[in-house]
Amino acid sequence: MSETQSPAGPFSALRLDERLRDTRLFFSQALKTFHATGSILPSSGALAHAMAHYVRARPDPDQPVRILEAGAGTGAISRGIAAAMRPGDTVDFVEANPEFASYVEHLLKTDPVMSPIADSAQVHACLVNEMGTDLTYDVIVSGLPFANFTADQVSEILDYYFTVLRPGGTLSFYGYLYTKEVKAVIAKREDYLRQARTSWVVQDWLDRYGVGSEKVFANIPPAWVHHLRKPEWESSSS
Repeated sequence: MSETQSPAGPFSALRLDERLRDTRLFFSQALKTFHATGSILPSSGALAHAMAHYVRARPDPDQPVRILEAGAGTGAISRGIAAAMRPGDTVDFVEANPEFASYVEHLLKTDPVMSPIADSAQVHACLVNEMGTDLTYDVIVSGLPFANFTADQVSEILDYYFTVLRPGGTLSFYGYLYTKEVKAVIAKREDYLRQARTSWVVQDWLDRYGVGSEKVFANIPPAWVHHLRKPEWESSSS
């Protein structure tokens, strides 16, 4: 059923109740661990749709894809991934916050968008680079707040993504618009410089591997979504 139905309908009421639970949980955890969440509100449906672009736009429509989502949070972007999945696709949802991870497992049992892919999904309560390098992925979707990390941490995470990403595979991640400009005005000097160094690392990867970026204004705050592709000639060990 579409979300254009009457808001009095049972499906709409269920989705509204679920979104309110998402927001309450996300907000309560963000107040405790803002460094790890990077926001105080979960991502919008528009951002989730943009982040799942390469789950939909696969090179071979008949070929299943293996997906990794890092930083699943309360499942806002996970729903966008689930909505774009096709029979045969599999997904690993990785979330270091155990309360968030448990909530995503709950969604796989109860949410009308998530439950259809339950048999093709696994939830991992760990840091993403603790997943190891035994598996490779066609699509990686990252919700980790790079702006809150150090340059070395971002380099380590991006290196890991490109280690487990198959040649020709894609990585999508987002960052909030105007973050640098705001921090230049209100942040402490060391925090601004840390983020500046992080943004230089991100920009270097975009310059080398970027295949597209888009602005999503229907999100709080508005966001950039960036897409990278690993070259076909680059092996996982490179």
